[in-house]
Amino acid sequence: MKTLYRLLAATALLASASFAQAANVLVVLSDIGTLELKAGKTFATGFYLNEAMQPVKMLLDAGHQVTFVTPTGRAPTLDKGSINPMFFGGDTNAMNEHIKLLDKLAVTSPTNSPVVSLARVAQIGYDQFDAVFVPGGHAPMQDLLTSKDLGKLLTAFHENNKPTALVCHGPIALISTLPDANKFTDSLTRSNKATARKWIYAGYKLTVFSNAEEEASKAQLGGGEMKFYPQTALEQAGATFSAQPLWQANVVEDRELITGQNPASAIGVGEKLIARLAKK
Repeated sequence: MKTLYRLLAATALLASASFAQAANVLVVLSDIGTLELKAGKTFATGFYLNEAMQPVKMLLDAGHQVTFVTPTGRAPTLDKGSINPMFFGGDTNAMNEHIKLLDKLAVTSPTNSPVVSLARVAQIGYDQFDAVFVPGGHAPMQDLLTSKDLGKLLTAFHENNKPTALVCHGPIALISTLPDANKFTDSLTRSNKATARKWIYAGYKLTVFSNAEEEASKAQLGGGEMKFYPQTALEQAGATFSAQPLWQANVVEDRELITGQNPASAIGVGEKLIARLAKK
């Protein structure tokens, strides 16, 4: 009987320790499903399946909580072009597993999505969350880069050295912390040049979907052309850009930032984020 009690006590202790280490991670997604291109053209987009769900599954499997967030609290859109086994190493079963998880979480459901707004997160309190993760897809190029509410959240995490992970086009969200993000992006749209001031990430080493990768995938836009590329924006804001050759996984860490270059980098970003949370 004493042995049984010891086993039960040890189990309870382990469970308590595991719970104490659990983190609540904000997963910030765009709630826009269309990217505005040059010459009035548009492109149907959203978030990429693997870029969002591979790290999310890793976080959940590690015992962490995730809170899905969009600027207005409206359900995000999945980029249908990302429903492709090639983003899962050619493994259709792995792709389907992540689709099932997405469906189970109801993230994209117009009526049952658990997403909350950035304003609601501020009401709850940034101190209630341990990290933030921003997946890619082209959608962040439409709204996250100029969201004042997101800028406030990222600034708070920066000031408190909380892990901030972003992948593919997700790092463009860092532009939201500029005091003049709209002016900065307007200038880029007009001339592909802009001047930033007082950017909190100036001098940070980071990565994002590269200009070379943008050029190599232009056909995806159906003849349209992006107003500017995220690499250009982040470099002109003051970042030190680091890249690997086309489509190769690349994860860059600098202070609280964890950035991934492309869809192939999603797992690496998830691994680095989980490692950071284990140290909290």
